[in-house]
Amino acid sequence: MAEGARSAITLAALAVLLVLGAVWGWSALTDPLPAKVDRPLCVDTTVEAGTKVYAQDVTVSVYNAGTREGLAGRTMQLLSDDGFAEGSMGNVRARVARVAIWTLEPENPAVRLVASRLGPDVDIERREGPGVGVAVVVGDGFDKLAKGRRSIVAAEDATICSPPVD
Repeated sequence: MAEGARSAITLAALAVLLVLGAVWGWSALTDPLPAKVDRPLCVDTTVEAGTKVYAQDVTVSVYNAGTREGLAGRTMQLLSDDGFAEGSMGNVRARVARVAIWTLEPENPAVRLVASRLGPDVDIERREGPGVGVAVVVGDGFDKLAKGRRSIVAAEDATICSPPVD
């Protein structure tokens, strides 16, 4: 075989290896990270009448309607330390003096349990919440959780947003 032909075959083989390496590298670069799992923050769970609902059964989302920076995060941490599952956080434009819960189901056991931890002056507004689970909206007057109930019995069949089970 001539020296020129051998060089051409070598260069072609190296070019094929280069292209295969580039394709594999691009594929590895654009794949999602292994630690990232796209799972929902909560799943709808049916609770039968007479069943106790505990904090670990309830997902809570917290939104800051005040001017205090980080208020939603601090409130979420308080609720998480109390056993509630973390939903989403953010800011909303609303007038809330201390704390409110936005829900279309004010008698839902999850809403009643969260309300008991927010104190007697929590305002439960019948409106769509911006996130998943029980939507808590905090204003500048909010500073701490109340002692509240550890569990609540569902008065009737209900659907609550619970953390997903692994």
